[in-house]
Amino acid sequence: MAGAFAALTGVGMAAAAPPRTPAQRPSLLGGLPPASLGGPCLRSGQAYLRAQIRGAVRLNVDLRGAQLSCEGGPRFNGSGIRLGFEGRAGGRQVRMVFGIDGAREGRPGRELPTNLTVIFEGERQLFATQGDGNCTVDRLDQERIGAATGPNPAARGGPGMRSYRVVAHGFCIAPANDLSGKRRILVTTFDFAGRADFEQTPRQK
Repeated sequence: MAGAFAALTGVGMAAAAPPRTPAQRPSLLGGLPPASLGGPCLRSGQAYLRAQIRGAVRLNVDLRGAQLSCEGGPRFNGSGIRLGFEGRAGGRQVRMVFGIDGAREGRPGRELPTNLTVIFEGERQLFATQGDGNCTVDRLDQERIGAATGPNPAARGGPGMRSYRVVAHGFCIAPANDLSGKRRILVTTFDFAGRADFEQTPRQK
């Protein structure tokens, strides 16, 4: 189980392993560039993350604009969309990754099962719902955006890419467990607006 979580997040459990710099840390979304820690992922004020976390960690997350980094795109197996957010809330560096099953590029959605992973950077704490049935995105909307929206047009939304502002509201009905299974958190509600990029698929001749 620990190996599976480490593969998902790039967070290892060996105490002797040296810490990785942001440039060395693998992307949570697989195949996409890592979240830019130097600026917002959308135009100022258009990106945000709000969440209520209870249980082993009690934290109210309310981040927006330049406080927030994000990345997004298709899930590894093409079953939906995955979005990751990172920022500092309550003195803690928190990263939240939402895997939204059944979401399709550019389309709105309702009542979509969602997998959630929450990482507290530098604290060796990782919590995951371990399935798509514990959280739900009850409302999802997508708006096509252009290359000029991102902080690095060459890497985001450039030629050969389609980009969207993804807005969602949701909740969890079951907790996310840590790697040992002994500590739990419950993300009672969440709201976010982030960015999802999709590669242009070559036309078949």
